[in-house]
Amino acid sequence: MMLSTGGSEADFPRGCCVLLHTGQTGCYDEAGREMPCQGSGQDGEFRLGAPWPEPRFVRQGETVLDQLTGLTWSRDANPNGFPVAWQEALDAIAAMNSDHYLGCNGWRLPNRLELRSLMSYQSRKPALPAGHPFENIFLGWYWSATSAAINPAYAWYVHLEGARMFYGKKDQYYLFWPVRGAGNGLLPRTGQKLCYNSRGEIIPGQGSGQDGDYRFGHHWPVPRFGPGELTVRDRLTDLCWTRKANMSDGPISWQQALGLVREMNRSRFAGIDRWRLPNINELESLVDCAAHSPALPEDHPFISLREGYWSATTSFFETDWAWVLYLVKGACGVGYKQGKTFAVWPVCQADSAAAGT
Repeated sequence: MMLSTGGSEADFPRGCCVLLHTGQTGCYDEAGREMPCQGSGQDGEFRLGAPWPEPRFVRQGETVLDQLTGLTWSRDANPNGFPVAWQEALDAIAAMNSDHYLGCNGWRLPNRLELRSLMSYQSRKPALPAGHPFENIFLGWYWSATSAAINPAYAWYVHLEGARMFYGKKDQYYLFWPVRGAGNGLLPRTGQKLCYNSRGEIIPGQGSGQDGDYRFGHHWPVPRFGPGELTVRDRLTDLCWTRKANMSDGPISWQQALGLVREMNRSRFAGIDRWRLPNINELESLVDCAAHSPALPEDHPFISLREGYWSATTSFFETDWAWVLYLVKGACGVGYKQGKTFAVWPVCQADSAAAGT
């Protein structure tokens, strides 16, 4: 599906079109052993999100078009050849545009959603889709153009070994991978509106090359959330979440989290029997990169928020671990499945909530 770029929010379709399939197709128990997916409640069973086209990547000389997002990447995943500080990465890309790198200009540092969009959660070392055409991949951290709201002297980065996303101090040295284009509207905006220097001070955005300058992505509807007594509809994604963001009443293990959601379906919580543990892309879709503690849009209606939440997505890097959203920071990390360490925030499709089935 090719979507338009720009325009009003009415130009963009609703629903899972703004969430990407994680790529996970397998299911794994709490010890990390592969298991049948049917009835597991795991990401590999549902496989929700915008499907990946075949082929997903089209090589165009020394650039690569991702047909899923409409973004174009350099085939060389490390064109600079060595790690640099965050501002040096932005400056290097500006120089690439002046030099018409690969015969093109319009190169930029990807925002954190764009960088995450390349990740496959069924791959490791690198965490890229099987059969990708990229070369010179480094199994380390790659800068994004998105500053960390919890401390704007830091910026978000993604680790190519296993797809973790955290933030690093802007004067530290990491790699960068340039991207071109505004995409096809599939990815939402990150929520970041301001730009910051390496000391974390607000600066004019125009020409900075930062996420807060470009603000590419699907517009957020206003208001974004439609709250009910027990449930909340996110109008951006057409997902329905429990209004209470702590259905476990405290930290539990991953297997207990899956079991809790099954029990909610048996008891038809809020009249719905299609609750599930969200995959990591669904959890991350709630994050507002302009906010922290919690990293949610300012007008969110959720209650009983916790620091971390289990997803239904197993870490393919170590399958006895699962992906977790750290809500205070807005980071995507992992947790040991057998540890009673994270809370449960169930989700379902909005049409299920409307029908009460």
